Amino acid sequence: MPSQLLAPLFGSPAMEAVWSDDATLAAMIAFEVALAAAEAETGIVPLSAAAAIAKLDAVRIDGAALARAAGIAGNTAIPLAKMLTADVAAADPQAAKWVHYGATSQDVMDTGLVLQLREAFKIIEADLARAMAAAAALAKAHRDTPMAGRTWLQQALPITFGLKMAGTLDALMRHRDRLAEARPRILTLQFGGAAGTLASLRDKGPEVARLLAARLNLTLPDTPWHGQRDRILEAASLMAGLVATGAKVARDVALMMQTEVGEVLEPAAPGRGGSSTMPHKRNPALSATILGAAGLAPQLLATIAAGGSGEHERFAGGWQSEWLALPELARLTGGVLSRLAELLAGLEVKPGRMAANLDATRGLLMAEAVQMALAPELGRLVAHDRIEAACRTAVAEGRELAEVLGEDPEITRHADAARIAALLDPARYLGAAGTFVDQVLARYEGG
Repeated sequence: MPSQLLAPLFGSPAMEAVWSDDATLAAMIAFEVALAAAEAETGIVPLSAAAAIAKLDAVRIDGAALARAAGIAGNTAIPLAKMLTADVAAADPQAAKWVHYGATSQDVMDTGLVLQLREAFKIIEADLARAMAAAAALAKAHRDTPMAGRTWLQQALPITFGLKMAGTLDALMRHRDRLAEARPRILTLQFGGAAGTLASLRDKGPEVARLLAARLNLTLPDTPWHGQRDRILEAASLMAGLVATGAKVARDVALMMQTEVGEVLEPAAPGRGGSSTMPHKRNPALSATILGAAGLAPQLLATIAAGGSGEHERFAGGWQSEWLALPELARLTGGVLSRLAELLAGLEVKPGRMAANLDATRGLLMAEAVQMALAPELGRLVAHDRIEAACRTAVAEGRELAEVLGEDPEITRHADAARIAALLDPARYLGAAGTFVDQVLARYEGG
């Protein structure tokens, strides 16, 4: 994060470590070491030189000096290659001339980025698993817990809290599947030399690329991809999608935590969600942080998408914007998923408040249920008009819908008080909610 004060708020320790300056340098050096080894294996670089290069270590790099030099050079790879060459030369002057042999700055930086993405994906996968497990537990525990479903922020029809959580689990499983399917495409070696032909390695370029990809455990592409940024955009899209799903949960939790609603509470912890002046407050702090990240993620994704339309074989500006946008998006994603897992695992559900809120409209929530039950006898349009008129009367006079319905002779001719009461029971109008929950849980439990 740009601010170390905010890093614990919006990021996660594991993801911060992946995108630290030390980790970035280590990934780039891993490329250089593997490159020398692959070239030694093909007879381009002496084995002794590859052995000397293999001793390179990010610890010996002066980060401050590298940053100053990068400001002049235009990227970090150019001064890093010089520093690494000097480091090797101090022990073996002959080996030093083989550092960074046949590669270009973008090879080092893009492949280093991919190596960092691989570590980031591991963290995302672990946090996804935690969030899915928590959502599954809530879906199972509250499979049949009725609550008000809301459309346009208004009560619509009864649903179950289990269905709401099953929807979250379903979305998270789709993200898991997308990540697994995209991994081979994204975690791919970039190695093309100055303009994507590997001409400096003559006829050994493809073999070096194959060995280099194998050493780094990356997919070998058919062509270098330095001029095609769809892989980076796909990674960014995956992360932005995860943030959006986390934000959906956070938004609902924050709304359900409103004092007048009170259907859930975020997990409690000392010092969390309080107010600096109001001792009674229990604010949706985790949700607010997730939503804060979600406000930034779309802009970062847009930056990466816009940067993909660069010029020819190497971009001026678009590539550079990725250096800031992608790590920041990954940090935010790590923070969102870490907090989402914590939020779901400790969520306090209040079925009593859910039941009370179902009664808040004095039965209006169940108007459709009555209409659909009487439609075969009255006709759909007649049933709709009579139930609608009853709803208007109930609202205008502040009365229970059941009472008003009981005064309509056309309705009572087909439904006595007991039947009307049954039709107005939210637990009897949940449709296929339980089936939908079971289907999602079965797929989750089946792996």
